Amino acid sequence: MAKAYWIARIDIHNMDGYKEYIAQNGAVFAQYGAKFLVRGGQHETREGTSRSRNVVLEFKDYATALACYNSPEYQRLVAMRTPHSEGDLVIIDGYDGAQPGS
Repeated sequence: MAKAYWIARIDIHNMDGYKEYIAQNGAVFAQYGAKFLVRGGQHETREGTSRSRNVVLEFKDYATALACYNSPEYQRLVAMRTPHSEGDLVIIDGYDGAQPGS
């Protein structure tokens, strides 16, 4: 079964307000077995548009990734971060099929 991912691109308008979201999201993500693969960091946009912060979380499967987002615990965090940021979030199935050249 393929893993699943949250791919988030975020612009933070008020870091002081956003810090509480950061402080509290770890407990929710741990509850769903999420693992940060990308959490901010240096980046360079080569095509299209970008935001100032990029995050990729890995989940064991698509159902778990959706359950985490839809959980009351995470929806409380969405309400907490929304006044302080604007972003895009995609929840996507991973790919575990054949790779080019294999």
